Parts: sequence; C-alpha cells; structure tokens
Amino acid sequence: QVQLTESGGGLVQAGGSLRVSCTISTRTFIWLKMGWFRQAPGKEREFVAAISWSDAGTYYADSVKGRFTISKDNAKNTVYLQMNSLKPEDTAEYYCAARFGLTGLTLKNYDYWGQGTQVTVSS
Repeated sequence: QVQLTESGGGLVQAGGSLRVSCTISTRTFIWLKMGWFRQAPGKEREFVAAISWSDAGTYYADSVKGRFTISKDNAKNTVYLQMNSLKPEDTAEYYCAARFGLTGLTLKNYDYWGQGTQVTVSS
C-alpha cells in the first residue's frame, strides 16, 4: 500500500516563492520514482518534475526549468517542490505521484497519487 500526502500550497504573489511537500508511506523504496504534476481549471494535467529515489536524478518540464527544484529527504520520506519566480500561469492544483520501475524519469505514467494541494499565484 502506497500513500501520498501533499502539503504546503497556498496563495503567493507573482515573483514569489512557495514550497510544496509530499510524504510517502510505502514498504519499499527500490526503483521508486516520484513526480509532481499540476492541473489548472479547464486544462489537462501536466507533468512538472520527477526525481529518482535511488540516485536523486531529476527531470523537469521545460516550462518550469530554472525556476522549480525537486528534492527529497530520505529521513522524512518526503519529496519537495521548491517553486521560485512564480507566475500566474503556475496557478493549479499540484499533485504528487509515485511509481516503481526501471524506466527513466521521462516516463510520465504514475500509479499512485496524492489528493493535491492548491497553488494560486496572483498578478
């Protein structure tokens, strides 16, 4: 059983920063990959960033590269998404996701999902 719990969303002004967190409950961390996705109203869900639990390798969507950083804390079983230089178009529900497997971080099919946390960027 895998459970994901997000936290840390909120309201921030454009140009500001926000960090969202995702704590995972799982029996194994072997071949674990974790990702962040987002979905704005009326739009499809889109990939944001991913991290490999084993070697901390990362992968980002072009739209957030250079502004967002994904990281993890092994001791806390938590993945973070640090969001800087936020723009109004970053406004969305942010979802944490997890999958297991040998495939690389570019694979965007995830098996486990959190409940989401809202991030709103005002102009």
